[in-house]
Amino acid sequence: MERWTELRTAYQVAKLGTVSAAARALGVHRATVNRHIDALEEELGAPIFIRNLKGYTLTELGEELLKVARKTDELFDDLLGRAKGRDGSIEGEIKITVIPTFTNMLMQPIANFRARNPNCQVTIVSSEGLQRLEYGEAHIALRAGPKPEHPDYVVQSFGSVSLNLYAQDSYFSNGGTANGVEDLEIGQFLRPPDQNDYLQVWRNSSEQRSRLRVAVATEDPVVAREAILAGLGLGILTEFDVADRDDVRALLPINEDWDIPLWLVTHVDLHRTEKVQEMLAHLKELLRSKTFPRSHPNLSRHPRT
Repeated sequence: MERWTELRTAYQVAKLGTVSAAARALGVHRATVNRHIDALEEELGAPIFIRNLKGYTLTELGEELLKVARKTDELFDDLLGRAKGRDGSIEGEIKITVIPTFTNMLMQPIANFRARNPNCQVTIVSSEGLQRLEYGEAHIALRAGPKPEHPDYVVQSFGSVSLNLYAQDSYFSNGGTANGVEDLEIGQFLRPPDQNDYLQVWRNSSEQRSRLRVAVATEDPVVAREAILAGLGLGILTEFDVADRDDVRALLPINEDWDIPLWLVTHVDLHRTEKVQEMLAHLKELLRSKTFPRSHPNLSRHPRT
């Protein structure tokens, strides 16, 4: 197949959604873009786009073609950068996907990466949904829970992070109560998002859970974190959330069963590209220097379970 130019054109149409936008990005006329797409579809013997009033939507074949085009574009950019002998500065874009609970873990590594590569844009996709690395929806994923299983993924351990039930000091100064597991039913809680069903306190029967007094309800884990740290109620946080906080108290005994394993995930085709390796190096530096407290000072009265 000798349709590299047409493939690049189709990639821009798929990425930008319209022929006009692709033409502007490529610096060509709309007619050229249409001609390239027609030639590519003739070569493949099937349509790659469904034309509609809103623009161009990929067919199933088009999705597969887009996967190839994205990888080709990434690998070519990487090769071009190496050929030019960059002075250590990476350009373009790198996209990282992470569930909202763990976004704060990435900020310092990203700041370090940007300090070395000021011309590289970092895009953070904070979502509970899993971006498809095989379709180029992200370069690196930080995932939590069971080890991802995919034949085309490179999966590396990123350690683990502990969960506990926490309260900020102002919660108690404003009359909040919770002196131990036995007193939790009289506490005022942040109702946890559904995915935070980790601790035993949330594994009670629905009847027991209904007796918990909810101070604030939210399905957004970032909002929940801010509410807990503002003293609005008791709630689940990670050890990273409270690592630098002297005004937050852990309420339950440490239990390693509540540790969440974390994974850095990349696609095998892009794993060795310069920008992915550079970002992974900064993320792993966080892991090497990680000093999260394995027991919070306020936990000293509790035995490890």
